[in-house]
Amino acid sequence: MKEKKEYTISELAKEFDISPRTIRYYEEIGLLSPKRTKGNQRIFSRKDRARLKLILRGKRLGFSLEEIREMVEMYEVSEPEQIRVTLKYGDKRLKEIEERIQELEMLKEDLLAIRERLIERLKELEGKEGKKEK
Repeated sequence: MKEKKEYTISELAKEFDISPRTIRYYEEIGLLSPKRTKGNQRIFSRKDRARLKLILRGKRLGFSLEEIREMVEMYEVSEPEQIRVTLKYGDKRLKEIEERIQELEMLKEDLLAIRERLIERLKELEGKEGKKEK
């Protein structure tokens, strides 16, 4: 099947399972620049589609829209520069994820310790209850 050259906003919204409003927002903030028909309908090129795919991937990976903008705009300048910028933001995001994992591990340990103390206390209380009933 031959790839299309142009897309409507509803086609892209359906393909990427997002709302047309999301696509309009990306246009409003300058991440996308579709052409317009005489009737003022947005027409997106393959390049716009590729940019949208990169934007959504960046959002899924936790990058801010400003970080995504910088990475996408670097592609226009030079691919090596885009790769450097993407690596920089990727490394920053990985560090944040590692820190969050450590925080969650500590939280898990705390919860397990509290759980253990509560189980022991419950056994103590139930043991006293059993003795009273006799």
